[in-house]
Amino acid sequence: MTKTKLQLIFLFSIFIVFLCFSLGKSSDFELEDDSWLNDEDDEVNMVQSQQNSRSRCDFSVGKWVYDQSYPLYDSSCPYLSTAVTCQKNGRPDSDYEKWRWKPNSCSIPRFDALKFLGKMRRKRIMLVGDSIMRNQWESLVCLVQGVVPTGRKRVTYNGPSMAFHAMDFETSIEFSWAPLLVELNKGAEKKRILHLDLIEENAKYWRGVDVLVFDSAHWWTHSDQSSSWDYYMEGHSLYTNMNPMVAYQKGLTTWAKWVDLNLDPRKTRVIFRSMSPRHNRENGWRCYNQKQPLAYFSHQHVPEPLLVLQGVLRKMRFPVYLQDITTMSAFRRDGHPSVYRRAMGQEERQHPRDFSSDCSHWCLPGVPDSWNEILSALL
Repeated sequence: MTKTKLQLIFLFSIFIVFLCFSLGKSSDFELEDDSWLNDEDDEVNMVQSQQNSRSRCDFSVGKWVYDQSYPLYDSSCPYLSTAVTCQKNGRPDSDYEKWRWKPNSCSIPRFDALKFLGKMRRKRIMLVGDSIMRNQWESLVCLVQGVVPTGRKRVTYNGPSMAFHAMDFETSIEFSWAPLLVELNKGAEKKRILHLDLIEENAKYWRGVDVLVFDSAHWWTHSDQSSSWDYYMEGHSLYTNMNPMVAYQKGLTTWAKWVDLNLDPRKTRVIFRSMSPRHNRENGWRCYNQKQPLAYFSHQHVPEPLLVLQGVLRKMRFPVYLQDITTMSAFRRDGHPSVYRRAMGQEERQHPRDFSSDCSHWCLPGVPDSWNEILSALL
């Protein structure tokens, strides 16, 4: 065999070894198929552990750190509802606006409005749920609206939905009111019937959306006196009483079946945000005059609705991401409107305890801004 042939065989052998090594290495670091995103936009993989790009950062475990560079907008944002503009409503302290959530195992990129709108270019993102999801929608709109010129943004309404449009990006940030996800209708004698197996009247607004963020928990746990329905209905059967968590599981299962049957994971991203904690003990006064996050919990409590939700999501074919904000928000009993949920005006001379106290919703700027920073990192 000639010297030239030996050299060619040697070079060919080196090429084969290099090719096998390259293929093996790339399979170890294969990313999940987020084909509707640009590779450079997939910040989740940049901020989490570098050891394995398949791993997901656990955003739910961490601590609140005081950060003078926050908040990311102020209470003059024109899209805030009166009930959550706590500074305008007379709240004397403002430190609750300056806490930033820091996960233990990764970092959350600071919210970048232009980058977010760039990722959402020609897309619709819709937040679906109750008034606390509306709270989060207002936060998200305020986080982005400052970079959109005055004449290039508007809000439109369609039934139970509203949408903020960033016209230059052809992007809409939407909210759709569906606190129970399933249908609540009026029956005979104006009785309110919660249909545990019907959802289409609400779901028709969710079709064609690129990113869907859901929540549903608070209305299911209302007491009998504050319940929003008189009867449950499943099929043709009417029920006056049902364990609330059984009803919740049935309602979520109806939602899950709709998602599995109607949405394509190659076209739509679905996130389910866990329940926002209340600090309502002692008739709502547990959050009044609180000025700092809790430092720790004496015992860790996982709310029953979260366990039900996890059970339903595990059975789904569609890949739904559970955004767990429950524990991180439970530290923040200082972040609620409390008595500062409306401009007090002439009533300021009354003692604060004469006002009803809101320990469920959140002051803005405030805690939901951190939920949206996580949401932006996920996308």
